[in-house]
Amino acid sequence: MSDMGLGFLRDEDDEPPARRSRGRSGRSRGRGPRGDAREPYDPPRNGGNGRGGGNGGRNGRRGRRRRRKRGGIAPFIAIVVLLAILGGAGYGGYKFLTTYVVPPDYEGAGTGEVAFTIKPKENATQIGQNLVKQDVVASVRAFTRAVDQASMGSALQPGEYKLRKRMAAAEAVKALDPKLRQRIMVTIPEGKRLAQVVKILAEQTGKPEEEFKRAAQSRAGLGLPSYARRLEGYAFPDTYEIEPKETPKDILRDMVKRFDQAAENLDLVEGAKRVKLKPEQVVVVASIVQAEAGRKEDMGKIARVIYNRLARTTPPQKLEMDSTVMYATGKYGIRASHSDTQVDSPYNTYKYKGLPPGAITNPGEDALKAALNPAAGNWLYFVTTDPQRGITKFTHDWNQHQRNIQELNRNTRGTPGG
Repeated sequence: MSDMGLGFLRDEDDEPPARRSRGRSGRSRGRGPRGDAREPYDPPRNGGNGRGGGNGGRNGRRGRRRRRKRGGIAPFIAIVVLLAILGGAGYGGYKFLTTYVVPPDYEGAGTGEVAFTIKPKENATQIGQNLVKQDVVASVRAFTRAVDQASMGSALQPGEYKLRKRMAAAEAVKALDPKLRQRIMVTIPEGKRLAQVVKILAEQTGKPEEEFKRAAQSRAGLGLPSYARRLEGYAFPDTYEIEPKETPKDILRDMVKRFDQAAENLDLVEGAKRVKLKPEQVVVVASIVQAEAGRKEDMGKIARVIYNRLARTTPPQKLEMDSTVMYATGKYGIRASHSDTQVDSPYNTYKYKGLPPGAITNPGEDALKAALNPAAGNWLYFVTTDPQRGITKFTHDWNQHQRNIQELNRNTRGTPGG
């Protein structure tokens, strides 16, 4: 241990002997002529320094006593300072231990009742912060530690849970068992294929994926509109509150009901007449728009390109939408390869004229609105020239379209699928 700068602990009387006299022991300070030896110096008994009389001896003794007193106080002050340092370190250490090593925590199962919701994509730390805000647990660290000890990090699922005030963190973790959810919050993003929707539902509800697949394949009991051939296109994207007792068929039926609400709000059946299509064809157009659009503001233009190509007869033009080919091949992405466009499928709009026989995604309300209200314009071509920023360029000129494709190639060179 270093001396910690406590040099003042030394007594002044502890000076090394060498500093008290320049001469050798038993000799005088000076020397006379060579061979003239003097008597050894004997300080006067009553003199303070051997140079004068008076009570110097008494003053010397007082001086020594004063030095001894100061020397006695210094260690005491040092001890007080040292104790203060150790005390401060001890308190800091205590705070560190109680906050990080042993974080604040309540005891027991808690009291009262709290309705607590875990939102989609929230992690253990975010959940812990919300629990602290509602005074369910004492600290975020206590909660995350209890989650780790229970190996529950990946098991925390979105939904509504019944908890209590001031619960021990370990008790709160037990109460967040997905099997105890009062309601499950599931968000289906826009533009997902039915296969993706089924997977999301199975993962977030904990119900078997095969049960969702069987329910989706059976048209009966889903409440589909009379013009719908199958569920693809009508599993409406939204956030759903699902009760644990609901079956896969119940959940899918609720999604169809949500589509019906959107269709009614948009007056889809009457709107289809304005664009000279059947209601199910509007849903197909909307599904393509949803798959092709990088931004909401481009949806109306993409819908117009589709209608312009469908209406063109001299010369006739196929839709040639990459999104439909990707659906036909079961792939995901924005660009179909040349070999992809050769696949023999009614969904291959490079090979077959007109709309595909069904929807290729489950479109949201914005895409349905664009299909019913396309933007005005003479565009026949479009390409997303900058996929990273979602920039799409539209034109009616084939040569300009080729230049736009070259821009896309430059922007995607060296990237997967580029």
